[in-house]
Amino acid sequence: MGKHYSRLTEPLVRESGKLRPATWDEALDVASKGFQRAIEQGATNSFGIFSCSKATNELNFIAQKFIRSVIGSNNIDSCNRT
Repeated sequence: MGKHYSRLTEPLVRESGKLRPATWDEALDVASKGFQRAIEQGATNSFGIFSCSKATNELNFIAQKFIRSVIGSNNIDSCNRT
């Protein structure tokens, strides 16, 4: 397989409306702060997650555990019934 130049090879963070390369620690901090802001602004009603039937049971379990325990929302759905 050849190199795919359209694939991301490093995390990006948005700064002043533009994406720039970042370290993994910085990108995870930005994501964490975004989740925290969402929780503070009432994410229990506005935040949701959609899981995939092609993912493992363990990954789907972690997704529902995250949305319910961390975010505080019951808004979770999946395509398992298709």
